Amino acid sequence: MKRGLAGILAFSLVLLTGCGDNEVSATADNLPTVTINMGEAPTIGAPSGTPPTTLESKDIVVGTGAEVSSTSIITFHYTLMTWSNGALIESSWTSGTPATFPLTQLIVGWQQGIPGMKVGGRRLLVVPPDLGYGAQGSGPVGPNETLIFVMDIVSVA
Repeated sequence: MKRGLAGILAFSLVLLTGCGDNEVSATADNLPTVTINMGEAPTIGAPSGTPPTTLESKDIVVGTGAEVSSTSIITFHYTLMTWSNGALIESSWTSGTPATFPLTQLIVGWQQGIPGMKVGGRRLLVVPPDLGYGAQGSGPVGPNETLIFVMDIVSVA
C-alpha cells in the first residue's frame, strides 16, 4: 500500500512538472483550463458538463498594478468562448489591439466579476445567461448561452 501510494505521488509530481508553468488546470468546479502565457492570447480548454448557474471567477494570474473598481475605465484583452459548443466567438488578440471601456458599460457578469483585478492580471469568468446576453443573445452568441471569458487587464483609469 505504501509503495503504491508513493508511486502515485511520484507519478503525479511528474505530471505536474510536465505541465510546466503555462497552464492552470480545471478545478473541481468543472471550469475550463486556461493558459498562463501572459502577453499572448490564452488557450481555453473545451468546457464539459453542465455549465454553472452562478458567476464563476478564477484568477489565472494575479496582477500587481492598479486595481479595477466598479467605476474604472479599463483597457483589456479578452477571449470569448461559448459553453454549449466550446466555439471561440471573438478575441481582441486577433486584431492585436486591446479594448477600452468604462466597466459600467459592459455586461453585468463583467461588472460583478472584474472589480478587484489588477493590471497585469488574467482572469477566467464563466458568465451565466442572466448576467450575459440573456434570452435574446447578441450577434454570434445565441440565446441563453453561458459565456466563458478570459481577460487580461492592460491598464486602469
